[in-house]
Parts: sequence; C-alpha cells; structure tokens
Amino acid sequence: MRSGSPALSLRGRDPREAHRTATTLECFFDLCFVIAVAQASACLNTAVTSGHWLTGALRFALVFFTIWWAWMNFTWFASAYDPDDVPYRLTVLVQIAGSLIPAAGVSSACEESDLRVVTLGYVVLRTTLTTLWLRAARSDPPRRRTALRFATGVTSCQVGWVGVLFLPVPARPPAIIALIVAEICVPVWAQSAGMTPWHPHHIAERYGLFVLIVLGESVAAAAAAVRGALNRDHDTAALYLLAAGGLLLVFALWWLYFARPAHTLLATSHQAHRRRFTWAYGHYLILASAAAEGAGLAAYAQLITGRTGAPPLSAGGAVTVPAAVFLITLWAVHVSGRTGGAGSNSLRFPRWRWQS
Repeated sequence: MRSGSPALSLRGRDPREAHRTATTLECFFDLCFVIAVAQASACLNTAVTSGHWLTGALRFALVFFTIWWAWMNFTWFASAYDPDDVPYRLTVLVQIAGSLIPAAGVSSACEESDLRVVTLGYVVLRTTLTTLWLRAARSDPPRRRTALRFATGVTSCQVGWVGVLFLPVPARPPAIIALIVAEICVPVWAQSAGMTPWHPHHIAERYGLFVLIVLGESVAAAAAAVRGALNRDHDTAALYLLAAGGLLLVFALWWLYFARPAHTLLATSHQAHRRRFTWAYGHYLILASAAAEGAGLAAYAQLITGRTGAPPLSAGGAVTVPAAVFLITLWAVHVSGRTGGAGSNSLRFPRWRWQS
C-alpha cells in the first residue's frame, strides 16, 4: 500500500491489476453515506404512515438519486485513478465531509422540498470531484479529453443545481428532471472520448459493499420500528411474524444479489459501453428499493400497532413494491444481460448456485 506517499502522478490504473480490492478509505467513504440513506428511509416511512405515499416516494427517489449519484461518481473515478497519496486522501476526506452536509438536509428536502442544504453539500462534493478530474487531465495525457469532459460536465450540472434554488417552485420539477437527464448523460458523453481504465473486480466489490450497507440499513430500520412497537400495547404475534418475515425477505434479497459474481459479468459481456452503463445505472433501482424496503417494514409495524392511519394497502405496498422492483431490476441487470458464447444473441438464464 502506498500509505501517506508524496504526491504521485494520477495515471490510470491497470484494469487487469491482480488483487484489486476496495481500500479502507473507500469503505470509510461508503459508511459516511449510511447517514444520508437512513435519513431518506426515515422520511419515506413518515410519508407512508401519514398517507402521503406518492409525494413521499417521489421526494425519496430524488433524494436517493443525489446520494447514489455522488457515491457512484467517486466510485468509478477511484477505480480508474487512485494514487493514495496525500493530496488524494485529503481531497477524498473533504468529499466525505461534503457527504455529511446533504445528510443533514435530507429531512427538509423530503418533507418541505427545501433543497438548500442538500445543494450546499453537493457543491462541496462536486467541486472536489472536479478537482480530481482536472488533476487526472494534467497527469494522464492519453485520457485528457475524457477527464476534461467529466470536469466540464460535472461543473455545468452543479451550476444548474444551484440555479434551481432561484427558480419559482412550479418551475423546479421540470428543471430537476432536465438536470437528472444531464447528469446521467455526462459519463456517456465523457467516455465517448475514451474509456477510463476501470477494474471489473473492484467495481463489482464496491457495488456489492454498498448493497450490503443499504440492506443492513433496512434491517436496522425495521428492527428499530419493531422494538419501539413492542414497548406498547399491541398484537405481539403479528409483530413477531413481521420481524421474521422481514428478516427472511432481506436474507433472500442478499442471497439473490450475490448468487453469481458480478465481476465475471463485467469482465466479459459487459465491457461494451451500453451494457456497462445499463448495469451501473440499473443499480439505482436496486439500491433505492433496498433502502425503501426498510421504510416499508417500519411502516407496517406502525400499522400493526395502530400508530398510523394509513390504509393497509399503502403499508403493504410499501413492503411488496420495493421487493418487486429489486427483483425485476436484478433480473434485468444480472440475468437477462448474460449472453451465450461469442456472437450469441440469445438470452440464457443461469443456474443459481451457492458461491463458497
């Protein structure tokens, strides 16, 4: 490990590098996003139990997009460039500090559509990311055009997010949709000038770790709701059944996601831009639905104890809909995308098996 080394040239790392795993700094980066995920899940739970499930779901989708997008931008950059020198470490630590600012503004964004605090945190996150891309442009001449496109796109989108704050409320939804589309298009546009050297095993591990974090947050949210309900007059048997069923559901989601190693998929059929972007972007629905699952289980616990006036259909849908989205999206990005041999256009369904 290049611990604490002086400033190194930010050259692209070898995509065939052996034993490429997530660093402790990357794991630390992920853990700091747990706070924002927990806040978003809690806000969705409040919206469901108060009967505003549609508005709450839309706000949750937007807030979770900002969380996931900031995480994903750094993850792919670090897979391509990670010198682990002092300037790089300090820049990432500033990004971690920036991730805590949106976490503080999640509640106001979900409940009041107040995006000021979230936008402030995004300014910190995106400014440091732009700094990293500019450093890559200077150090890696063969990919300078790609890095400059990333820096330009990230900065332009961030200016747009700041501009949204000055728009009248009715004009904000179309502007937000346009900015989300622009954000999604930036990596596609930048990589069209030349692909950065991402590492399949490293990317698969990073995504898997974030899935574990979100599933763990779902278990924690549901456990907290059941624990709080057990302290009141309630139907104990129903709560125990909910706790057991929710735990089995999360176990099943974990089992299905990790049943086949994603790095083999990324290293073979998903080297092409279209499939790689589909896999990467499809994880938004996987991660968001996993986070929403905890909110749904918590909402159903409150329904059992009579602490919410929400109809049973809404509470039940808050559990079943996220699970369905998770399973359908997982099938789309992990199963239907698998092809046969070279030149084969047929889709094959793999035999799911336990990986020791």
